[in-house]
Order: sequence, then C-alpha cells, then structure tokens
Amino acid sequence: MTSSSTLDSRSVRAARRARAALSRASRRAVMAAAVALGATFLVGANAVAAPAVGQKAPDFVAVDTSGKQHRLSDFAGKFVVLEWTNPGCPFVRKHYGSGNMPATQKAATAKGVVWLSVNSTERAASDYLKPAALDAWMKEQSAAPTAVLMDEDGVIGQAYAARTTPHLFIIDPKGTLVYAGGIDSIPSSRVDDIKTATNYVNQALGEAFGGKPISAATTRPYGCSIKYKSA
Repeated sequence: MTSSSTLDSRSVRAARRARAALSRASRRAVMAAAVALGATFLVGANAVAAPAVGQKAPDFVAVDTSGKQHRLSDFAGKFVVLEWTNPGCPFVRKHYGSGNMPATQKAATAKGVVWLSVNSTERAASDYLKPAALDAWMKEQSAAPTAVLMDEDGVIGQAYAARTTPHLFIIDPKGTLVYAGGIDSIPSSRVDDIKTATNYVNQALGEAFGGKPISAATTRPYGCSIKYKSA
C-alpha cells in the first residue's frame, strides 16, 4: 500500500469515529432536552417488547407532576409498583374515592415499596389533567404514591402494554416483573364490592415479602381504556 493510500485509509477511519462520536453526543443532547420538556423515554435494548411476568421490566425516564425526573433503574433493589391512573375514569374514582387505592399505596410504601402512579392520557383527551391539576386531585384523595408520572405520549404505557385505568404492575428488587393485572378480583365500578374482593396487590406484596411465590401473578385488569395518543 502506498503512503498516500495509508493516509486516505486513516482519514476515512478518523472521519467515521468523529461521526459516531457526534451521533452519540447528539442523542444525549436530544434526550436531555426532551426530558427537560416533560417527555418520557425508554432506556435500554429491552424497552421494545412489552414484558410478561418473569421477564425484565423495561427501564424508562419520566417527569413527575412536580417536574422532577425519575428513572426506573434508580429504584433497583426495591419493589416498585406501577399504577396506571386517570381521574376521569369511574373505576379510578371508585378506588380513590373509597380510600382503597390510597390505603393500598400507604400499606406498600410503609414496607419500603416505591409506588409510581402513571397517567398516559393524551393531551387532546377531554379528561386530560395538566400536571398541577393532577397533583391537586391526588392530594384531595389523600393519595400516597412516591410520585405521579406524566406519560402523555404513552411511551411507558405502550412499553408495558397497560390497557386500563387502573392497571397494576409489580417489579421486584432485581428488576423482574412479578405481577401484572387488576387491583382486585371483582371487576366492577361498585364501591360495595371492594370489601369482598381480594386485593391482588396487597396479596402479591405480602407473599413476596414473606418469601413465598406470588399465587396470582397475572390477573385480568379492568377499568377504562387508556386514551393513548394517536399514532
């Protein structure tokens, strides 16, 4: 190979490395800017397919109603509950207005569980609440989640295949999805049914903390369909 050819080859390799570095820097800059604007991102290669119970839970970055950024992987080593919510849904109002969901949240967080309520309702929906309004509603209900995440673009919801409000998921300290389904065993909007229903979240967490396998790891979620942003 001639001296000229060697120099040309080195120049090509250097140009490729420079383009790759610029691309990585651009992606980081775009992600940081979008998160600052309240967007949601999935993180990692396993953020493509919705997980089944027993599989790794997709990581994500989202902003809560106070503007604080949260990353699922920041809670590694703890149990995490993801709860899909929408105050405009009568099933959500059933479980909040009765005190059932706040009580379930408080029982979980008292054990050190991280509880993340997620609202994937798109901005154009008639019952969409802006972050401040959603935060105020949660406080009116005496809710006790660790944070309320805004997912208006539906990125987290689609990643977990969340279908209804409410829809609950439990992630173990190793990052594995160990429960997916409904809040309880009676799929109705009647408050009176709460007292005779099995609270699947309380049951699953109790079994997990007791070192037992979760007896009902996958159940049928019920509630209102999530109003995802149109493609």
